[in-house]
Amino acid sequence: MSSAWHTSGLLVVLVALVVSVWAEEVKENSCDVIGDQSSESQMEKALLKKLEPLSQMRFNTTVELGTTENYTYHFRVCREVDSSLHDFAGLVQIDRKTGKTTVVGRINETQVFNGSDWIMLIYKGGDSYGRHCSGEKRRAVIMISCKREVTASSFNIISEEREKEQECFYLFEMDSSVACPAEDSRLSIGSILLMIFASLIAVYITGGFLYQRLVVGAKGMEQFPHFAFWQDLGNLVADGCDFVCRSKPRNAPAAYRGVGDDQLGEESEERDDHLLPM
Repeated sequence: MSSAWHTSGLLVVLVALVVSVWAEEVKENSCDVIGDQSSESQMEKALLKKLEPLSQMRFNTTVELGTTENYTYHFRVCREVDSSLHDFAGLVQIDRKTGKTTVVGRINETQVFNGSDWIMLIYKGGDSYGRHCSGEKRRAVIMISCKREVTASSFNIISEEREKEQECFYLFEMDSSVACPAEDSRLSIGSILLMIFASLIAVYITGGFLYQRLVVGAKGMEQFPHFAFWQDLGNLVADGCDFVCRSKPRNAPAAYRGVGDDQLGEESEERDDHLLPM
């Protein structure tokens, strides 16, 4: 009985070891900033976390330079292009004529920095140049520009600088919303005042309606708070406008009036005396 339990325990341990090893193999490597872990920049770590939504995507572009050079470039953000090789290759170049694969940059030698609307991702530690750039290791520079509402698009190679003695690089560009700054969602003072005013109006109408209906017992339009005042408000406004805005005096005499008896002068009492009989 004890031997059976012993055998079962060994099987469980072996299965656990196999699962742990398999999990390590399946787990993909990610970007490792240049330098010791204790001296890594917190800003770079924050930028790498910002780029994480792009890590499950693959990007390809093809370039043909005359008749001699025809390449395809494969790129992943902070992941290996081929995780089965475990060579940390984040950007590779494939010669379409010969099939030769060249690692342009590796994710275990990463640098990253940003501006207001862009992020620069740099993979160092690529395969060494031959006769160019003093035989130094290749380096990939990827400029990620802000483009809202687009997760990622337009991955292209801009140029390869290999005519210098040192600091040669491959320059790529792409668009992504992850490089965009956060939109300012703060409300203006006017918006806040407008919201407060609208809230007060809603409380006034709702509270007044309930009071008129439940306490006063009003029905119909009488349930509206201060209904008589609001009903007469139009007349009050019209009277105020008439008083303030009209330039003509309200009691000004009319332009034409009929002639009344009070406007006639006194008649001479002797004007008809010559008609009387002598």
